[in-house]
Amino acid sequence: MDKLKKWLKENEITEVECVVSDLSGIARGKIAPVDKFLNEGEMRLPESVLLQTVTGDYVDDDIYYALLDEADIDFICKPDEDAVYLLPWTIEKTAQIIHDTFDKMGNPIELTPRNVLKRVLKLYDDRGWKPVVAPEMEFYLTARCEDPDLPLEPPVGRSGRVETGRQSFSIDAANEFDPLFEDMYEWCETQGLAIDTLIHEEALPRWKSTSVMVTR
Repeated sequence: MDKLKKWLKENEITEVECVVSDLSGIARGKIAPVDKFLNEGEMRLPESVLLQTVTGDYVDDDIYYALLDEADIDFICKPDEDAVYLLPWTIEKTAQIIHDTFDKMGNPIELTPRNVLKRVLKLYDDRGWKPVVAPEMEFYLTARCEDPDLPLEPPVGRSGRVETGRQSFSIDAANEFDPLFEDMYEWCETQGLAIDTLIHEEALPRWKSTSVMVTR
């Protein structure tokens, strides 16, 4: 933990987000004051978090108990010193640290996506191959909605107008929300994420869609 402790001190971190990914890619974990994080050295989470769906529900019982212990035991999460990132959008100086997962005997938890990825990468390495990945992060921009019973509406751009038609790959349409994208570029740079391209795609009739290609 010496390397990690030094980094946290140099960056004046006060809080740490300790995270693992579930099967849907949602970050699960705990937020801890930096002193408590360093004193503990690890955290524990219930195995059940791995089988949550995107809505927070759990998979059917027959699948759940076929994959996990019926006692809903905890697994051990240990920080990866090479997976530490600043969070530029938080009020307090915060670091996000991805953790590896183990059972009480020290064996990697096979169900966690990070361990699945490590097994896949080893298959490539065994053949002398190098995987090349170009993920596309796609999302919708909508106006802020205070009432969940109301339908989503398109947002107002810097021109003071909303989109009324499909503007696939329009530069002008993307520039309507330039302040947001400038924040994204700045934050990705802070986190060591290289944005390759940013495009405005075709969306549903009343939504604005923007796609960002991020490569590491």
